[in-house]
Amino acid sequence: MYSKLPARRMPRQVGFWLLAVTLLSILAASAAPSPLYVVYQDRWGFSPTVLTAIFAIYVVALLVALLTVGGLSDHIGRRPVLAAALVMEAASMVVFLTADGVGPLLIARTLQGLATGAATGALSAGLLDLQPSPTSTLGPLLNSLAPASGLAAGALGTGLLVQYAPAPTTLVFALFTALFVLLAGAVFLLPEPVTPRPGAWASLRPRVSVPPEARGTFLAAVPALIATWALGGLYLALGPSLTTEGLHVDNHLVGGLVVTTLFGAGAAASLVVRGAAPRRVIAAGSVALAIGTALTLLALAASSTPLFFFATALAGAGFGSTFLSAFRSLAALAGPKDRAKLIAAVYVVSYLALSVPAVLAGLAVPSLGLTTTTTIYGAGVVVLALLATASMSLVRKPPATPLVAVASSADRDVARGQAEVAVRTAKSGSRSRS
Repeated sequence: MYSKLPARRMPRQVGFWLLAVTLLSILAASAAPSPLYVVYQDRWGFSPTVLTAIFAIYVVALLVALLTVGGLSDHIGRRPVLAAALVMEAASMVVFLTADGVGPLLIARTLQGLATGAATGALSAGLLDLQPSPTSTLGPLLNSLAPASGLAAGALGTGLLVQYAPAPTTLVFALFTALFVLLAGAVFLLPEPVTPRPGAWASLRPRVSVPPEARGTFLAAVPALIATWALGGLYLALGPSLTTEGLHVDNHLVGGLVVTTLFGAGAAASLVVRGAAPRRVIAAGSVALAIGTALTLLALAASSTPLFFFATALAGAGFGSTFLSAFRSLAALAGPKDRAKLIAAVYVVSYLALSVPAVLAGLAVPSLGLTTTTTIYGAGVVVLALLATASMSLVRKPPATPLVAVASSADRDVARGQAEVAVRTAKSGSRSRS
């Protein structure tokens, strides 16, 4: 008779960094198609409206997944949700790999959005579960830096491969396919911090709300959320097209560098200001966002590539610092029971801002032209950024709710065991003294 050997799991520290690499990889893959949009558009002859629709369908699918299965891993465990999401991510890469028209691109982006939305919740929670200690700041820091860093790395890597490597529309997706298959297998070696519990079906019902104590600050932060992510949507959807038509630079690496510059500067700025007072950072970041966007429009009008990249970096710094600080100021206003629903509301506004304005811009390009559309779009971002500075300065500061660190179920089990040992030791000592 043979006894079943327990499954071998990797150490918590290794698992933590595996989750960080997985989150970075998924977000890098989400930016990978951006430098290729110009190639697809030239090859298949579709309009800018179709291009922005391909971009927007990803955001819609991501939002649907985030709001429905985003909390599923709290009930059935991190590993099964992550494994399923990574398999779906690999499937989307295969569809990209074999795409021969607009239809497969729409299918690939839909699958990718669903996979990214499903994985994001489990990965973000897993980084908090497996971080060095329940009160560590490393998990929250990586959660904040990963989106911008992943988008920057994905755009840059794809731009390099498209410009200098063979098979520009397939190589990047072949590499990502292999990566996600490997990660899906590695997920089963992760330590599972969640004890399965009932309520999985109920967790699929979207929960989005803003508690009363946070509503004033939330409304004041909406212009900042819209301004930052609307600019991000413009760069992800039309950034490479702007370098070709606005700057007259026909180089796919430069097209990727545009996206990398925006989000890379955002990640760097988030790291620099992470400990500063959120309201002051929002005010300064929104001004930087407005000035950077205005200078970007000036650079496009003058066809100045150096000015364009400088302005993009300045706008990116404003983007990263403003969003991080708006997120921090809102998260601190709700108790643990309301915080998840409030964060969901923040992401709903952010992802809608990422997609809807970009789609409207795509609809306007055929009649107004790319330059005029971008000018109007950028002017709207400038107005919203300045409005964000004014609105955040007017709202009264409510008392913040302490950000209580919540230990994972594994941490609670360890603590419970230590408490039981302490009780037994105390009882033993009492008996020996008597």
